Amino acid sequence: MKLVINGEERNFSASMTVEALLGELGVDSRKVAVERNLEIVPKSAYAQVAVNDGDKLEIVAFIGGGSDKADTFTVAGKTFTSRLLVGTGKYKDFEETAVAIEASGAEIVTVAVRRVNLSDPSKPMLVDYVSPRKYTFLPNTAGCYTADESVRTLRLAREAGGWNLVKLEVLGDQTTLYPNMPETLKAAEALVKDGFEVMVYCSDDPIQAKMLEDMGCVAIMPLGSLIGSGLGILNPTTIRIIKESVKVPVLVDAGVGTASDAALAMELGCDGVLMNTAIAHARDPVRMARAMKLAIEAGRLSYLAGRMPKKSYADPSSPTSGLI
Repeated sequence: MKLVINGEERNFSASMTVEALLGELGVDSRKVAVERNLEIVPKSAYAQVAVNDGDKLEIVAFIGGGSDKADTFTVAGKTFTSRLLVGTGKYKDFEETAVAIEASGAEIVTVAVRRVNLSDPSKPMLVDYVSPRKYTFLPNTAGCYTADESVRTLRLAREAGGWNLVKLEVLGDQTTLYPNMPETLKAAEALVKDGFEVMVYCSDDPIQAKMLEDMGCVAIMPLGSLIGSGLGILNPTTIRIIKESVKVPVLVDAGVGTASDAALAMELGCDGVLMNTAIAHARDPVRMARAMKLAIEAGRLSYLAGRMPKKSYADPSSPTSGLI
């Protein structure tokens, strides 16, 4: 006897009831629903209803809400649904910061570590508007130019908030804010040994990226272009090579200026994008935050769908046979 069960053809030695079939399949009849030839079989009738050669059956059960293949983003064992990470600086005030982050759909936000204003300790702080209970805070080392400064800053951050997941950036100069890679490697090694889970801002160099992964960094974050420049992704080929060279997540960090830049990063196969200025310095930051959210989703879907091959010549969409 041939049956089609959940779209797959299976062979059985003889006709049997629905109850017997479920038993042979090892399925608990109490936990499923059965449809036979487009008609639902009541549970009370499993022992009476026979299945015959050629029958088509669907056997379904409840699972956790949504698809079991949800396209999530995982770093350091933590899973997130949003692939957009945003910074918290450069906004006109904390109110705008909070609204823009909400509009972006981001779950991870970067935060800088700065001295408390002792002259006015009651002055509002970021955590009064953007709660670490709602978002994953990612302390970073913005403004650090040596490995020692970066390590010291992140140790203070861990003491202040208990965060192990951090973003390391060691800058080379104030003009370009380009990463100082020798100091970055030195700091990364020290932080990994100290138990930190390090997401690292780096040059778009596949060799350096692999070294950082081998050292134990949990995510590689090559620059798209200079921090705050809005120039977009200048070297998409090297970004793609980095993605193909390492197993940990790769996120474009720095240089994104508009939604098409974010979409391009995702179409290259990157796991996510981190941005700040592109949203904060837009004429309408909240609207741009929404645009970036949609761009990340569209770019990711485009990558998963697989683009058509590029061709040197035209290829008509309509069939050429049967023309009048």
